[in-house]
Amino acid sequence: MRFAAALTAGAVVAVATLFPGIALAAEAHKLPGQTMSLWWALPFAGLLLSIATGPLLFHRVWEHHYGKITFFWAALAVVPLAVAFGMPSATEAVLHALLTEYMSFIILLFALFTISGGILVAGNIHGTPLVNAGLLLIGAMLASVIGTTGASMILIRPILRANDNRAFNAHV
Repeated sequence: MRFAAALTAGAVVAVATLFPGIALAAEAHKLPGQTMSLWWALPFAGLLLSIATGPLLFHRVWEHHYGKITFFWAALAVVPLAVAFGMPSATEAVLHALLTEYMSFIILLFALFTISGGILVAGNIHGTPLVNAGLLLIGAMLASVIGTTGASMILIRPILRANDNRAFNAHV
């Protein structure tokens, strides 16, 4: 499934580079964000709620159909956007989200994963509640320096290694 998502994103990038006139013409089709109501955020909120509650409340349905559920929320945002503001504006908004936000975030995750894979935090750490709270405190301090994603990438292995022998892993 991840390969299909990467292939789809690659196809969108390929189409965007084949037709640069579309991307350049899209600059004239800015969305009037200052006049848009909060109702436009409803699909995004629904997507976040689905991601947060889907695996917990209806995990079998979520495991088999999470792509369709995600597509539903995306279509609920993009189709009304195309109807209300025109196809060029909707295309520009989707391409902007994919090319400037999504792809840069994926590149950031790849870089952080690659870098943090070479960082070894060693020690005789046993996963007690006090040690876990201390690791969270260290993570909070690291996050103010290197960001939340970087801190989580660096500290995920020590936290998992510290708690691997616990009989009851409630939150790890």
